[in-house]
Amino acid sequence: MGTVVNSLWSLFPIAVALMLGAISPGPTFIYVAKNSIAISRKHGLFTALGTGTGAALFGLLAVMGLQAILLAVPSAYLMLKVCGGLYLLWLAFKIIRHAKEPMQTEQDTTQKMSYAQAYRLGLITQLSNPKIAIVLASIFTALLPKEIPSYYYVVLPILCFFIDAGWYSLVAMVLSAEVPRKVYLKSKAIFDRVAGGVMTLLGLKLIFGMK
Repeated sequence: MGTVVNSLWSLFPIAVALMLGAISPGPTFIYVAKNSIAISRKHGLFTALGTGTGAALFGLLAVMGLQAILLAVPSAYLMLKVCGGLYLLWLAFKIIRHAKEPMQTEQDTTQKMSYAQAYRLGLITQLSNPKIAIVLASIFTALLPKEIPSYYYVVLPILCFFIDAGWYSLVAMVLSAEVPRKVYLKSKAIFDRVAGGVMTLLGLKLIFGMK
């Protein structure tokens, strides 16, 4: 009983580390925010569910030892980084290209992006950054006990999902409120260009970053 309690207690610092990682701004934040403000709260929430699913997949891969594989095969890690970076650059191009376009009505925009598409966008955007798997593996290596209980292979991905999806659901709820939407409408071109610029920097950093 004591061993189980201790192993469960070891999840607390992991949860804190995962939360700190989730709240740090990145491409997932940009798209959850954009879909929440520009389209609808539900689109933002489905995007958040997609990012949470991506975090859960990375969590499963990390606890299964993906870090060792990627570090042992640098070319595979480099290929994943380049592909992920190019995807982020493509997203940035789309945001900037449509920056000047007036925001359509919610009905028209909803017809263009279904909830399933919003979910897939969140999932793919999260999975575009393989460095997340390395970060998760580093957290697990530093904070997990030497002998990992078998149920951790289920608990850790679930923990990753709820922390990531929970945080971005909160972001979607807050930013889809009336005031943020009005602010966005007034300065859509500026916000979109800034978001596209940040996404471009993140993509270039992922491709050319040394670490």
